[in-house]
Amino acid sequence: MRIVITGSHGLIGSALVTALRASGHDVVKLVRSRPQAPDEVQWDPTGFVGGPLGSIDTDALGVVDAAVNLAGAGVGDKRWNDGYKREIHDSRTVGTATLVAALTAMDPLPKVLVSGSAQGVYGDRGDEVLTEDSAPGESFLADVVLDWEAAARPAAEAGIRVVHPRTSLVMAPHGGAFQPLARLIKLGLGGPLGNGKQWWSWITLPDTVAALQHMLDSDLSGPVNLASPEPARNRELIGALAAALHRPALLPAPSFALRAAVGEFAGEILASARLSPQKLTDSGFGFAHPTVESAARWFADS
Repeated sequence: MRIVITGSHGLIGSALVTALRASGHDVVKLVRSRPQAPDEVQWDPTGFVGGPLGSIDTDALGVVDAAVNLAGAGVGDKRWNDGYKREIHDSRTVGTATLVAALTAMDPLPKVLVSGSAQGVYGDRGDEVLTEDSAPGESFLADVVLDWEAAARPAAEAGIRVVHPRTSLVMAPHGGAFQPLARLIKLGLGGPLGNGKQWWSWITLPDTVAALQHMLDSDLSGPVNLASPEPARNRELIGALAAALHRPALLPAPSFALRAAVGEFAGEILASARLSPQKLTDSGFGFAHPTVESAARWFADS
């Protein structure tokens, strides 16, 4: 397949590009800057809600079989203020709308669009087991994710199969949210965040990439929880990582300290989200790292 991908330089995107090419697919990366390689096509995802969208050099794209949309400002990259919250929202919604406008204008239409989403749609839900049919939560990120998914709706209405991977915390030793956590654990400074009782849904990077490939090839559509079948409480997950790295995990990070350090985003770190990946497993997907222990071993050895 000829597959277009946004967000190809991110943690997930770069690993996905490598895996897709290893499987024999022709991958085209949409990039903001002037293309530096034959596999790059320029796009401008900028714009504003209710106003003009960005643009894509569709002539350079040619015939497209599938698209994977992973672009968006990192939710933990900067301290949240009104301006950065707007960037988090618009980088997803306007960028998605720009991509969808280009895809739906193609003849023939692409067969599938895997368009990013996140577990943040559920908000802080305590011990509740969350499926794709669970009601959305009430938070800034929940609103962002709902708008993000809605921005891809015109693709489904045009006849493109659309899948929304509601991604949980992606475990990787060399990027993403777990990299700074691993540094602290290796220094003996790791420990529960807040009271440590909150559920953390997680998935390893290899399973994330394999699941995204599965979404391209399967009949899945709509929201799909992208999480391991074994969510863990924060203190349990950090304890397993510390044990695999042969370090203690004794020093908790109190809630007030987190809020002082990262501001409003601390609420997302301390939130409890217990996702069920039943829709994914029912479709035939198998996890390489289904348990906390197997994931921790992989993490330590990588």
